[in-house]
Amino acid sequence: MRESILAAWGSSPTRLREDSASESDLVRGGYRDRLLTELAQNAADAAQRAGVRGRLAVWIDAAGAMHVANTGAALDISGVHALTALRASGKTAADSGVGQFGVGFTAVRSVSDEIEVRSRNGGVAFSARRTLEALRERDMLAPDTGVPVLRLAWPVAAPPADGFDTEIVLTLRADVAADSFAAGFVDEAMDLLLELEALNSIEIDGVVIDCTRTKLDENTAEIAIGSRTWRQFVTPPARWLAPVVDGLPVPAPPDVLRAPTRSDELMSLPALVIADVPMQPDRRRVLPGVSFDAVAHGYVDFVASLPAASRVSFVPEVGFARSAVDGALRELVFRRLSCAPWLPGADGRDLVPERANVIADATEELVSALVDVVPNLVDASLSGARHASALAAVGVHRIGLAGLAEMVGGLDREPSWWRRLFDALVPLVVDGVAAEELAALPVPLADGRTVTGPRTTVIGSDASAAVTWVRLVHPDAVSPLLTRLAAREATAAELLTDPALEAALDDLDWDESEEVDELVSAVLALAGEAGELPGWLGGLPLADDEGELRSADELLLPGAPLADLLVQDSPFGVLAPAVVSRFGERALRAVGVGWGFSVVRDELPTGPDHDLDDESAWWSSLAEEPETLLAVRDLDLVRSDGWSEAMTVLLDDPSTRAALADRDGYTAWWIGRYARVHGSRPIEFRAPSDETFAGLLDPLDHPRADELQAVLSAPICENADTARVLLAALSDPQRSPTPAVIARTHTLIATAVAERRIEVSDIDPPDRVRTLGGAVVDASDALVIDAPWLASVVPPEVAVLSDMATAAALADVLDIRSASEAISGEVLAVGRVSSWDREPGAVLACAVLGSALPAGGVVVHRELVVRLSGDVSGERDISGDRTVPWWVTADGTVHCTESWERPRGA
Repeated sequence: MRESILAAWGSSPTRLREDSASESDLVRGGYRDRLLTELAQNAADAAQRAGVRGRLAVWIDAAGAMHVANTGAALDISGVHALTALRASGKTAADSGVGQFGVGFTAVRSVSDEIEVRSRNGGVAFSARRTLEALRERDMLAPDTGVPVLRLAWPVAAPPADGFDTEIVLTLRADVAADSFAAGFVDEAMDLLLELEALNSIEIDGVVIDCTRTKLDENTAEIAIGSRTWRQFVTPPARWLAPVVDGLPVPAPPDVLRAPTRSDELMSLPALVIADVPMQPDRRRVLPGVSFDAVAHGYVDFVASLPAASRVSFVPEVGFARSAVDGALRELVFRRLSCAPWLPGADGRDLVPERANVIADATEELVSALVDVVPNLVDASLSGARHASALAAVGVHRIGLAGLAEMVGGLDREPSWWRRLFDALVPLVVDGVAAEELAALPVPLADGRTVTGPRTTVIGSDASAAVTWVRLVHPDAVSPLLTRLAAREATAAELLTDPALEAALDDLDWDESEEVDELVSAVLALAGEAGELPGWLGGLPLADDEGELRSADELLLPGAPLADLLVQDSPFGVLAPAVVSRFGERALRAVGVGWGFSVVRDELPTGPDHDLDDESAWWSSLAEEPETLLAVRDLDLVRSDGWSEAMTVLLDDPSTRAALADRDGYTAWWIGRYARVHGSRPIEFRAPSDETFAGLLDPLDHPRADELQAVLSAPICENADTARVLLAALSDPQRSPTPAVIARTHTLIATAVAERRIEVSDIDPPDRVRTLGGAVVDASDALVIDAPWLASVVPPEVAVLSDMATAAALADVLDIRSASEAISGEVLAVGRVSSWDREPGAVLACAVLGSALPAGGVVVHRELVVRLSGDVSGERDISGDRTVPWWVTADGTVHCTESWERPRGA
């Protein structure tokens, strides 16, 4: 055989170059990185032909040579011919082994130039060195691409390793790292055991990887390789495999087509596919025009064979295909998955996806309630968002909450069934959007009707049995879902604030005694536990002590303390004692029957339209509209001599006490201005604990005066009315405020004007004013100190003081002169020009006082004398020379003495 090949090369150098090029192309192209794969395929073929359990071993000997041994059919003459023929194979079309081309052995050339094949029946060797010598002996030149090593064979007598039928020995080239190269075979070995069913074991350098195949049924088996397990489903054209985790098949990561070993065709299906499809000679690509219809058909059978919990996860993810083969197979798989029965149904049947329905995010309870209502309903475990994309990809119709509400509309079911449905829907209502989608959900009522939408219904209670103005839900259908969908629970407060009740009161005919009694009984049965109720319930008709019907808010309970505080012609009547005995004081007071003062509350009021005395004046005094109006009614009906007792009554009632405590509210405003205590308005008094205007305003003589601060004078000047009260007190010679109170009061008034809380035009300037010394003098004789250096030359008995920032505003309010207008001064002495930071005494004084050191210049005098001109009153002329501690001239120059003194006690 060797001589014939050499003869052919000798007679045709072209043939030699062709063989060299063919071998080189297969090594560099088709069979690169496929050494173990190709040898494992040969081993699997040998084991299959011999009918034995296939076993493959790879090891590196001491000399660095790689050994690959296997069990199975030994090398025969046809095998030798196949090994030496690059384009021929020893297998026929009838053989069931891997492929038909028999050229994969060429892969050994990727690592070795010296190859031996040892077998029980004898072996052969291939050698680049010996081939080159044979060419030289015949005066033939080696081709540029190298000698074709696998064309010339030499016999080998060495037997295979013990326990094996064939052994390949590869003397590795120097550029091949033997240890790392063999170590990379371990991961590849696991794939090969999956792909080649004839192999049961692969050993890599002493590490044995066994494959155990356990048949589960006719088409299904479980494959265990090391610690990993796969589930395999066999169809005529392909095998489908999925990893098994915790006993359940799970999707495999993106892979490649295996035919049966790995190809270069990228795949995205969630299962490994080992298909019997025609491949190109190097087994890397599928031949053009191959049909995958049968393979796709088998995938549907594979999915249907999986446990129900795993099936949907094997629907391919929607997206781009990874290759042309992947795209063709995906399209067929989606088409078959859409129209074949495999999808787990709620009734236990396998459903055809394109005819199935799934309720979004349905629970087991919801599916159980609707399994006989919604046809072909998918199992509840598949209703979540996790499976939504997969189900949509195979055509399952997804029903949302709005669609579900429409589907159950018109159903005639028992109220208990509706409750079961409502309870099952509760977990799905997670936001306002979900609630809106169920807005049209039918609701059974206690009167036997079914209405559309829970929004107009009310959930009943024991106390609501007599209620006629709302739609009560049937007790057997009550569910937490209804409250989420805007059904109102029938608490007493909610029932008694329902606009339908207000409408019923407006439409009530007081001459129809039966209707009146029915409505009054229903309202008062709830009112005792209702808490605060709307003012319009005061229109409830009740009998007075003379037998006449009057509105509840026009009646007082017998013995009510308010009765003794009102003017004689008050519009209030007294409730009939029999009505009190029947319904109780608590319920009657809740609907407006008086005991003490009544209160009006209005959220977001829009104007003074609450029928309160002088409400418009209060409203116009507000800086902005209130968010809530809380006001005591009928204050104008209190006797003028009853206000001390009336304020006690207001404090005793929590509802009126809250209104009384709001200084900006209507109640405090009205009482402060219109009530009379000891002949004076409350705003003319101060709280005993408030010393702001001590000596000017009297403390209120009331046992709970400190609780009435909101109706008394505030510790600031709130408005023009307060300013007038304070100015009147300052001009009253009978009062004896301290200089600190006098200065503080002037400052508060001036600040209010400066901040424009008060307009000067709203205040009449007083004829007499209070000076810093405490005297009350004619306004024309007083001066407002508006510069600090003038304080040393203006006598306290004519000096009026606030603070320097508001002095001008105070002069404007009091209509008196400022000191800087009345007095001028000329510095007589010549001082030393310096600056503040150069004067040790100034620095020390500021440090001791905790003041910032002034910036700029200063003129220092041993003695500072100023010549004054002007007068401080009509009778007092202060012209002349005066010694002063400091002075600021008209040009802003600061003059001071050099006697910097520490503060007393420092």
